[in-house]
Amino acid sequence: MSAAVLHRTQHTLTAAAPAEVLYSLVADVTRWPAVFEPTVHVRHLERAARSERFEIWAEVNGEVVQWTSRRVLDPERRYVSFRQDHANPPVTSMSGGWLFRELPSGSTEIVLRHRFAVVDDDPAAVAAITAALDRNSARELAALGRLAAGAGSVDDVVFSFSDTIELSVSAAEAYDFIARAERWPEVLPHVSRVELAEPRPEVQHLEMDTVTADGSRHTTRSVRICRDGDWIAYKQQITPRLLSGHSGAWSFEDGPSGSVATARHTVVIDPAAVPEVLGPDATPADARAYLRDALGRNSRATLEGAATARV
Repeated sequence: MSAAVLHRTQHTLTAAAPAEVLYSLVADVTRWPAVFEPTVHVRHLERAARSERFEIWAEVNGEVVQWTSRRVLDPERRYVSFRQDHANPPVTSMSGGWLFRELPSGSTEIVLRHRFAVVDDDPAAVAAITAALDRNSARELAALGRLAAGAGSVDDVVFSFSDTIELSVSAAEAYDFIARAERWPEVLPHVSRVELAEPRPEVQHLEMDTVTADGSRHTTRSVRICRDGDWIAYKQQITPRLLSGHSGAWSFEDGPSGSVATARHTVVIDPAAVPEVLGPDATPADARAYLRDALGRNSRATLEGAATARV
């Protein structure tokens, strides 16, 4: 049997930001769904100080694909290596690394490398995988450049929060209400329209119109992963004007007299939109407070709708 042929790609970008800032964004994979356009959801399976293993869902050539990856983190070298545990056919192996080179100007050269092999080294498969890597790598590098250059501090514009509430319905009933979002306009005052499609089990596409407390109307579009009646994760593809990224998850557990539900959010503020949306003197801190209140209120109202829908 002949050895597999390894194909290599390399993509680079020079970003006007310190290397440690850019490294930290890549090293924290929990932020990826909000930061990187192709990434839909990440779920850790193992996690240590310098290594991790996780499931990841991402859009590849227009479809949501899932795989498991291992990574090794090297903060001294500012290097992150990765390897897929089980590749999706026709890919038989996929690995690579992120490298952040500090330049004398204070900028950073980001280098993203991939190595892959495909079944029988099929030329059409090689071309398709190369095209997908070219497209997604360019989108990821561009996102890093925009985010690091547009914020005084990344932590000013990227943050997470969660709300946990007790419900009178079971965890299965609460999960079902969140999964069957087409019912939301009948029950939730802040939702006026929902279009829900499920191209295959576990994967949903959701578009909806919502109204915030101040009367603002927003259209959002999301990809959702629904897993085993336990949790539903989502990644917004169309976000409100104040955001450049938003991801989150709903999780459910049975409790003593019903269930306990948690809504988690990770958001990326668009600094250029803050004065436009909140006024000329508004700051990123104002935007954080506004989003924490608005998104948290809507999530709690949505979860509470599970009990209303039961009546």
